[in-house]
Amino acid sequence: MEEIEDFTGALPDSDHRSLESGRRNITDLQICVVNFGSASEEEAEAVGGGEEEAEVVGEGEEEAEAVSEGKGKAEAVGGGEDEVVGVGGGEVSCKVVQFIFGDSLSDVGNNKYLSKSLAQASLPWYGIDFGNGLPNGRFSNGRTVADIIGDNMGLPRPPAFLDPSLTEDMILENGVNYASGGGGILNETGGLFIQRFSLSKQIELFIGTQTLIRSKIGKEAAEKYFQGARYVVALGSNDFINNYLMPVYSDSWNYNDQSFIDYLMETLKAQLQLLHTLGARQLMVFGLGPMGCIPLQRVLSTSGDCVDRTNKLALSFNKAGSKLMDDLNAKLPNSSYRFGDAYDVVNNVISNPSKYGFSNSDTPCCSFGRIRPALTCVPASVLCKDRSKYVFWDEYHPSDSANQLIATELIKKFGFTRVDQGNDPSSAPAIAPSPDQD
Repeated sequence: MEEIEDFTGALPDSDHRSLESGRRNITDLQICVVNFGSASEEEAEAVGGGEEEAEVVGEGEEEAEAVSEGKGKAEAVGGGEDEVVGVGGGEVSCKVVQFIFGDSLSDVGNNKYLSKSLAQASLPWYGIDFGNGLPNGRFSNGRTVADIIGDNMGLPRPPAFLDPSLTEDMILENGVNYASGGGGILNETGGLFIQRFSLSKQIELFIGTQTLIRSKIGKEAAEKYFQGARYVVALGSNDFINNYLMPVYSDSWNYNDQSFIDYLMETLKAQLQLLHTLGARQLMVFGLGPMGCIPLQRVLSTSGDCVDRTNKLALSFNKAGSKLMDDLNAKLPNSSYRFGDAYDVVNNVISNPSKYGFSNSDTPCCSFGRIRPALTCVPASVLCKDRSKYVFWDEYHPSDSANQLIATELIKKFGFTRVDQGNDPSSAPAIAPSPDQD
């Protein structure tokens, strides 16, 4: 835990004062938490005992520097998923919030503050159909699937962990998103991107969040607070696309298909058990879609069709992941651990685009025309005329319209229900006209 605690030591005086002020002001907050039962003594001890695992999850000094530089404040790490807080003055407002762990499909801006990362969505035309139309760190033209599902459930959108404008009050109201483009279940995944947060690193940052929350509201209240949270874990595609399926990574020759999936499951199991030790009781792991059908995989194939082997790896991952979640759900006390298999949902959209209102499901909306693959979307890219008709925004990621459809189908499939009737679902953004390009 020394590395986490050192975050405050690197703070400038003004931020120390802000942190202390926040700690004093917390006495003015009335905290309303959903009580799912106190953790056992063994679990409480395991939280402390989880430090050894936490030490293993680090990814190196560069990411640690980015945390202190991008944040500039350790107090911003506080916050919990199912966190429910009301401001004093007689009114108590119980609020359910989320903790999101993921990759570029869920990243809402963390990589934007990793200055050395090559996995970026910080240039036009990313974000063109979101808010003010400027890049916001999402790897799409609009919203993520997590944005849309959360909106429809009445949950606030968790801000990026590294967002420099993040405050303790914002975290208490909205939760935290630790997702990082290029990140994977394995620490070695995405190494070519230089900087990214693996799942283990994201959990390490979450441990830092817990340390601050305990110091602010006490151990018992924090225990209940974190046990009442909602947790989302959505990684795995990079472990294949940007690791196992690339010969430059040693995993590609150290494992075969089955042994690599076994390696992923062993690693994920330890990570999910650690999250349970840290209080995660309501958690969903999302499976993989047909990775072999993303534009990048198609253009790298000889035929232009979906890559069958890559899709079979996704199906094998989902089968193993579903079994893992069933096993953990039966083993871990007071837990609701679910596996969200979205393969069929996404595959149906890609296989039958016209049925769902799309005209293109095999090439990206944002590209360099016939120069493929265009690994990212940049100002010099050419945009398709109607972004709402394209399933894919770039070589890797779905468009806002596709994310809307996928999220809607997932809500139906898994029976997600609203938890806070005070927030209305957000509507799809009005698609801005494509910029004039010669």
